[in-house]
Amino acid sequence: MKKPMIGVLPLYDSEKESYWMLPGYMKGIEDAGGIPIMLPLTTDEEIILRLAESFDGFLFTGGQDINPALYGEEKEELCGELCSERDMMETILFKRVLELDKPAFGICRGLQVFNVLLGGTLYQDIPTQVSQSQIQHKQNPPYTEPIHSVYIREGSMLHKILQIDSMKVNSYHHQGIKTISEQLVPMATADDGLIEAVSMPNKKFVLAVQWHPEFNYKLDDNNFRLFLEFIRACQ
Repeated sequence: MKKPMIGVLPLYDSEKESYWMLPGYMKGIEDAGGIPIMLPLTTDEEIILRLAESFDGFLFTGGQDINPALYGEEKEELCGELCSERDMMETILFKRVLELDKPAFGICRGLQVFNVLLGGTLYQDIPTQVSQSQIQHKQNPPYTEPIHSVYIREGSMLHKILQIDSMKVNSYHHQGIKTISEQLVPMATADDGLIEAVSMPNKKFVLAVQWHPEFNYKLDDNNFRLFLEFIRACQ
């Protein structure tokens, strides 16, 4: 079977004014049977729409915080660095990907992007805004090590893929879903109630997780299954 071509959203380093990529995003796709291609960072709508047509699926990667203006809030002091180019590019791209019903896999920021662009909101800083949380959502290296559990909803897309009720995950984020979009289904939560995975019903494959399978998919079969299922949907 022909290997699907996967567009991978680029990471951006503002200090070095450079695009970059974590190997795990690319190798996870490659090891699962896809061909990963890092996309250019662009706000040119014509280019973005052409990219949407050209690839079989898209991986929405981690990265900077999302501009709170996209979910109707002012930027607070503990909100981190923003990247307006990624915000704009992903807004245009995600809308077109949904229209074309092409598979979309979101990781960390990717989950937050899906939620915001579908009408949800975010905690701008979990440590200060989720007072009951005793979970370390932003761990120290090594990022291959799981740090907390997530509990998977029976009957959810994630439960059907993994066939388990809970799993230990790594975690490196300080923002997360506050109000979930009405168009998304929550699939997993942490002990503090934070939503850790979502899917979009009635689409071929729109799935996102808050943790980082790109760091430990070689050590954790459950995380590798996420890449495998994504690539299967792209074929």
